[in-house]
Amino acid sequence: MRLALAQLNPLVGDLAGNGERILAACRQAAAQGADLVLTPELSLWGYPPRDLLLRPSLLIQQATELQRLADALALEWPDLAVLVGVAEPAGATERPNLFNAIALIGAGQWRIVARKRLLPTYDVFDEQRYFRAGDQASVLDLEHQGRCWRLGLTICEDLWVEEELQGHRLAGADPVAELLPRQIDLLLNLSASPFGQAKAALRHRLAARAAQRLQCPVVYVNQVGGNDELVFDGASFVVAASGTVVRQLACCREQVAVWDTPGVNPAPSPPAAQLPEANDQLFRALVLGVQDYARKCRFAQALLGLSGGIDSALVAVIATAALGPDNVQGLLMPSPWSSAGSLADATALAQRLGMGTHTLPIAPLMAGFDAALHPALAGPPAGLTAENLQSRIRGTLLMAVANQQGQLLLSTGNKSELAVGYCTLYGDMNGGLAVIGDLYKTTVFALCAWLDSPAAAPCRAELGLPPQGELVGRAIREKPPSAELRPDQRDSDSLPDYALLDPILQALIEDLRSPEELASQGLADGTGVDRADAERILQLLRRAEFKRRQAAPLLKVSSRAFGSGWRMPIAAL
Repeated sequence: MRLALAQLNPLVGDLAGNGERILAACRQAAAQGADLVLTPELSLWGYPPRDLLLRPSLLIQQATELQRLADALALEWPDLAVLVGVAEPAGATERPNLFNAIALIGAGQWRIVARKRLLPTYDVFDEQRYFRAGDQASVLDLEHQGRCWRLGLTICEDLWVEEELQGHRLAGADPVAELLPRQIDLLLNLSASPFGQAKAALRHRLAARAAQRLQCPVVYVNQVGGNDELVFDGASFVVAASGTVVRQLACCREQVAVWDTPGVNPAPSPPAAQLPEANDQLFRALVLGVQDYARKCRFAQALLGLSGGIDSALVAVIATAALGPDNVQGLLMPSPWSSAGSLADATALAQRLGMGTHTLPIAPLMAGFDAALHPALAGPPAGLTAENLQSRIRGTLLMAVANQQGQLLLSTGNKSELAVGYCTLYGDMNGGLAVIGDLYKTTVFALCAWLDSPAAAPCRAELGLPPQGELVGRAIREKPPSAELRPDQRDSDSLPDYALLDPILQALIEDLRSPEELASQGLADGTGVDRADAERILQLLRRAEFKRRQAAPLLKVSSRAFGSGWRMPIAAL
């Protein structure tokens, strides 16, 4: 039997449009001789649909779309079947009253063939708000060329049952173990698993363990595309019963690819591709996140402030790869404290990328604000107030230009700054999307170093960036970080060195460790931590919560980001 893995990029809530995407995938699959098409979790809705699932009109539309798909398949490809992710009404008044389910469409009909067993309610996931859990293993018996294929069906989290590999797992059933006595021929997993650093390799290990337990191949089909803060990297694959990857789909790109089940005389399959290295995956995920956020929110162009610093440089590179240089504009807004080197570096960066710029000096506006505030303050604004005022002047100019020109304003702050509050509300935090808001400053430096290395050339070429030479540039990469809001300012004047700050932040944010633990046990790599440093950083983290609550949505790429999965109180100890 020939399976088609349809790695699709849906628009959340667009049931008709997503149905067309499924039909287009079936057309490609049929042209490649496929017998069964697999689509991702909730592929008719797009993941995560969140409170759209509560709208009765959309559930009515779903039934219409399923029948439309069934009729279209019967007319064009009567021998083709497709598995589609749907929200199945439970037929009860108690809530939640839906199942996260799989429908089999073929021969002019459709029917539910599987229900998700394990419903994640952690980090960004909130499935128990909408769904009730299935209560039994799902096996589909499918006749093909005189043979009955026994297919085990699972949905995303149902495969994540190996605590030894994951470090944790949801309480509840083990859907893989429950399939053992059913002697299945294949295990199919329809997923919507967001990108995370090192996550693709973990999915391989989980599928390999399931394949070895069940002694059959595992076919894993994942959604691709950006939906709000989440980026889905696709990277679908097939592992043999031995656990070896025998088919690998692209990272961060839509694709329909076929795989032949083992048979008497199987057709030769292409060799399994390799996933890109970690920096390559991360960069592609960020580019896809910007590209889809803009496209799905109906923005054709983007705007950002260019300071000559490394954060805005990285955002400019990402935006250019996502939207093309003609659709990205930079504003240079020098103050009296901006160095000539920063202006030159920002201009040179824009020229390397081919993006347009405008320069709007803010010294006259600073003088105007000083004069206007003098009566109320009995003098001009000073200290932190004056520094923040510069940032807010720049933020106002950026918002004005973006509004007038219909552009998506990209904010350029990183995770380290968001964590400790080294950012200004209504200033540099302005924007519709925080592109690198989940990248620590040290990660920003590492990613920029990779971008400027020969190793990045294939990725750069594929994404339409100049493949040779520096992009970010050595001058920007080696410059001491500075907001340039006062003479000779450095980030290190207010913060610990990022090499010290970032590992402690990661331990506090993602590992939920306390200063006491860090002082007594050190970091994971054995580095010691001064308790006073850890306490100070924790206090900065807590005090900045009110700022993060008002920040632009960010692209999640870590295990714990300042987005919908971060639910800390503002008024707390």
